Amino acid sequence: MGFRMGIVGLPNVGKSTLFNALTRTAAAQAENFPFCTIEPNVGEVAVPDARLPRLADIAKSKAVIPARMTFIDIAGLVKGASKGEGLGNQFLANIRECDAIAHVLRCFEDADVTHVDGRVDPLADAETIETELMLADLESIERRLQNLVRKVRGGDKEAVQAERLLKAAQAALEEGRPARTLDIAAEDLKAWRMLQLLTAKPVLYVCNVAEDEAASGNALSARVAEMAAAQGAGTVVISARIEEEIAQLDREEAAEFLTELGLEEAGLDRLIRESYRLLGLQTFFTVGPKEARAWTVPVGTKAPQAAGVIHGDFERGFIRAETTAYDDYVALGGEQGARDAGKLRVEGKGYEVRDGDVMHFLHSG
Repeated sequence: MGFRMGIVGLPNVGKSTLFNALTRTAAAQAENFPFCTIEPNVGEVAVPDARLPRLADIAKSKAVIPARMTFIDIAGLVKGASKGEGLGNQFLANIRECDAIAHVLRCFEDADVTHVDGRVDPLADAETIETELMLADLESIERRLQNLVRKVRGGDKEAVQAERLLKAAQAALEEGRPARTLDIAAEDLKAWRMLQLLTAKPVLYVCNVAEDEAASGNALSARVAEMAAAQGAGTVVISARIEEEIAQLDREEAAEFLTELGLEEAGLDRLIRESYRLLGLQTFFTVGPKEARAWTVPVGTKAPQAAGVIHGDFERGFIRAETTAYDDYVALGGEQGARDAGKLRVEGKGYEVRDGDVMHFLHSG
């Protein structure tokens, strides 16, 4: 199951620098001029999880395969994008394909790096992009409502539901609130997601600060944190330049570099972890002599659906899941120790997977 995080922001805020660090490549140009990223750059990133190598050591697994998350570096946005200005139409289409948005905000002063609006104001930058997304959603909603008229008159249940949700979103947007601020009933969630509204996507604000402010942030990132808290959004303080440097070092060198800077961990690790929280994701493991592997599923996923992430046949032929909590697996020295101690549980179709579960699926066919 793939999860896609779009990296967005105004030109020259550090999007491509961050992407380079995330994917440990220089595939995305990080030049000091607008629209250096013309096509979205896509990179898969290993999700850091200290539990996985521990499990592999216990099981003496030959291979260690982490979970992966897709990041997309999307072309810079300018005012008027909702009307096609700059690379607006392409930008909006690329965001629509993402599960969530990492909104990079410039929280550093640097006379050598131009700002598209000639000033450093992360809240104004955030408002610029939010406004463009809201305008694009309003235009999309109006068009869809017109197309639904005939079906609604005919009593089509799906059309009636879609119209109700679209009008609720329209009302919020006209009040200046993004669609994600709406409280959607459980029975409407599937239809709501099908609408693919840009402002319904979860947002993580990434405060890009100077190198010497990476540990504590600054006044600008503090203002962003207040804004994020008010919106129920996530926020991470990071120095894209530091992360780009770390990406070129080996593990020991990176750890030493972080210590010198007073940082406990790389900002990218925090970014990925916060992305998981934002998207409501969790990790389960499959462990054996061949490989130890991490898998990503949404919180609340049932055992058969978790099996289906590995292979569709596992879900269709699901019988049961032999499950051990991570802490028990480690404390008892692996699967056999957990089984002997009565800590290996046999779970059925109704079991909700928990973060850290070590699972072995039994299936027919």
